[in-house]
Amino acid sequence: MAPVVRALARHRGVQSVVCVTAQHRQMLDQVLELFDITPDIDLNLMTANQGVGDFAATALAAINRVLDDVRPDVVLVQGDTTTASMGALAAFYRRIPVGHIEAGLRTNDPENPFPEEINRRLADVVSRYHFAPTRASADALRREGYRAKSIHVTGNTVVDALQFMVAHTKGVALPAAKPGEKLVVVTSHRREAFGEPLRRICQALLDVSAKRRDVRFVYPVHLNPNVRGPVHELLGNHPRIELIEPLAYDAFVRLMSQAALIVTDSGGIQEEAPALGVPVVIIRDKTERGEAVAAGAARLAGTTTAGIVRAVLAELKRTRRVKRNVFGDGRASDRIVKILVAGRRR
Repeated sequence: MAPVVRALARHRGVQSVVCVTAQHRQMLDQVLELFDITPDIDLNLMTANQGVGDFAATALAAINRVLDDVRPDVVLVQGDTTTASMGALAAFYRRIPVGHIEAGLRTNDPENPFPEEINRRLADVVSRYHFAPTRASADALRREGYRAKSIHVTGNTVVDALQFMVAHTKGVALPAAKPGEKLVVVTSHRREAFGEPLRRICQALLDVSAKRRDVRFVYPVHLNPNVRGPVHELLGNHPRIELIEPLAYDAFVRLMSQAALIVTDSGGIQEEAPALGVPVVIIRDKTERGEAVAAGAARLAGTTTAGIVRAVLAELKRTRRVKRNVFGDGRASDRIVKILVAGRRR
């Protein structure tokens, strides 16, 4: 959303109000600082051991109060977080038009990813503007019966953010592969991976390391204890698997750009890596970003140890860089603002 905030600020005919829930406090603050954004309203809603349902209820009530005070003409939400779905629903209850950025992504499985598949569907249902990142996501919306005039293919704003960060990031010290080694970056944080699936992922990294001694894994480990505990237990003493703390966005962008391969269950990284020319192994059973797989920029590995090992080894044998980015050209934010302003004038 940061590039959209910046694009709105450049337009004289728009007054924007930035409201954050602080669903991920530490990561949020890093990104706000990097993009030089100061929220107008910081709800700071997170509490220790907060369940999804508890957070959803708290967010809906808090955002509802914000809308009573601000009375906006349009509410923009981005992606598939609980914040996005509750923000969209609160606006709908106030009969305020909603614009959903990153609309139309689908796995068609309510349990995978959980709860994101339902979050984004809910946001789409109540939105007037569907800002679809690709033709495939726009086609998904049309198949579900959304009006053609509500659907706008803009590209994904994540590419805008990535290009901004590449241009402004310099001099960040990072882990690096030794001469003759291939650097593979790993991330895993999804709720459906907690427990046995995460242990299978860790075992796959150990198996690849045994087969390919020229590979160095760098794994920024998510702060969630459901991730940190098993990862450090299983991988903590391996000489070629480097576990590090989560990185600020600028540092992580630089790390990705230096990688030979990225292994991830992240949705955003499935888009960022191709934009950087880096292939991806997706350690999930399903992906809502099939465009990257179809373009040869990503490989869907599943969550079995054997499947992940096969996919990683196959990608490591390929020496090519990704040449086609299917998720945008870096101008999605300007397109979104132009559409909103034109709609307001009508």
